[in-house]
Amino acid sequence: MQYLRYLILLVSLAILTKANAQNPTQADSIAKQKLKDHPKREFRGVWVATVGNIDWPSPRSTVEQQKQKLLSILDQHQRTGLNAVMFQVRPAADAFYAKGTEPWSKWLMGKQGQVPNPFYDPLEFAITEAHKRGIELHAWFNPYRATTDNKYSGLSPEHITNKHPEWFFTYGGLKTFNPGLPEVREYIVQVILNVVDNYDIDGVHMDDYFYPYAIAGQKINDAAAYQQYGSGFSDIRDWRRDNVNKLIKMLTDSIHKHNPRMKFGVSPFGIWANKSQNPEGSDTHGGDTYYELYADARKWIKEGWVDYINPQLYRPIGDRLMAYDKLVLWWSDNTYNRHLYIGHAAYRVNEHQLPAFDKPSEMSDEVRLLRNNPRVQGSVYFSSQSLTNNKLGFRDSLSLNYYKYPALPPVMLWLDSIAPNAPRNLVVTKMPNSTQVQLKWEAPLPAKDKEPVYGYVIYRFEGEEKIDISTPEHILHVQYDVTPFFVDNTAQRNKTYLYLVTAIDRIKNESERTPAIAVTVQ
Repeated sequence: MQYLRYLILLVSLAILTKANAQNPTQADSIAKQKLKDHPKREFRGVWVATVGNIDWPSPRSTVEQQKQKLLSILDQHQRTGLNAVMFQVRPAADAFYAKGTEPWSKWLMGKQGQVPNPFYDPLEFAITEAHKRGIELHAWFNPYRATTDNKYSGLSPEHITNKHPEWFFTYGGLKTFNPGLPEVREYIVQVILNVVDNYDIDGVHMDDYFYPYAIAGQKINDAAAYQQYGSGFSDIRDWRRDNVNKLIKMLTDSIHKHNPRMKFGVSPFGIWANKSQNPEGSDTHGGDTYYELYADARKWIKEGWVDYINPQLYRPIGDRLMAYDKLVLWWSDNTYNRHLYIGHAAYRVNEHQLPAFDKPSEMSDEVRLLRNNPRVQGSVYFSSQSLTNNKLGFRDSLSLNYYKYPALPPVMLWLDSIAPNAPRNLVVTKMPNSTQVQLKWEAPLPAKDKEPVYGYVIYRFEGEEKIDISTPEHILHVQYDVTPFFVDNTAQRNKTYLYLVTAIDRIKNESERTPAIAVTVQ
């Protein structure tokens, strides 16, 4: 009997040993869960819409008021834990920037073509202030929309619809660039390259307005262009898709030729195609980009023509027409090793039309769901004001929980896979008669690819804490400038801290760390 118990014990130990070998340790599990709950790399963006003064600027505001409101917007998003803004710079063949050829937007000073007085460049101002806060700025362009209403008399004489009326068709009372004209594609590419060449933006971002959304009884008047340029296509719909494909391919080639480390992304409507229309499509029952808008977003990812895709998944989990969860899974299965950022409908929080958005947990559940999918790299929220309004406490949920710690944007290794060298000769000093701690260091030696350093990440640990920079809890500051200097104003008396610094490049590849330097605050 004793021998039998001994055998049972041996067998149990063998099973336990095998189980431990096959399964991660508890510590490993905790570490993995921590990375999932608080990833160090995650895209956290928000759309700042200027069309119709949705988010910025306020109608009839002065230049100083515009600046103060934009600073407030960026401060709020920094506090929330975001690290990117999609700033709308061209809502309707117009401009929120000075170094271009299109007229100033009417949503800036109230009249199209009116120069801000006193003069400033909103895009330049936004870039500078975003980078001060460790926030990327992606310039958001609407490619084809030329007007948002039929009040054409209010257009500037310099507006492209007045200079080249033959480039447009009218649909639903709005003027839209004809994508089938080669000169239109050349023009749009040049408009975007003006910004790429003249501004320190982090990315070029395009929204979902390609061919217009269908309106009953309306017809796209592009038959003449099809007759002239559609040879080789037996179906005008295939020709239309090819026109948009040509623009996307021209843009990616041109943008990356002018700036090899410039990110290029598109935010299409949430459904590429329904399975009932196309066996490759999603299990959904709504409008689509492929057949309705002639935008083959799946092809753009598959061909590597975009660096990220940002589909607008503006319906709730379990929705009967276009369920958020089904679409996250479909897009994640069709990323082809490009980045996938999910577009969330922050504007629908507490919206009674879709009762699911009345639940305080809906948006938080969406964030949790995408974090459980390793092929999703982040989120973008529409839009800025809706997020800062904090309906149902969602912004609080982000800042206090999901975005409690900073995150670096995920790296795009196809654009740049070479990290900078580590900063040198870190010196940490407690300032006299103060709890402030000053950090100084020297710039790294040149990287293998000779790319200049773009910024630094400062980490702080307390006392005997294990130094581990694979998680974000100890990131004290993300700095998008090359000044080798930082002052910690948050140190507390009677504590010992360990500080270290890493360098980052434009794509946010991170260097090895400096040695940790200890200082005690008395």
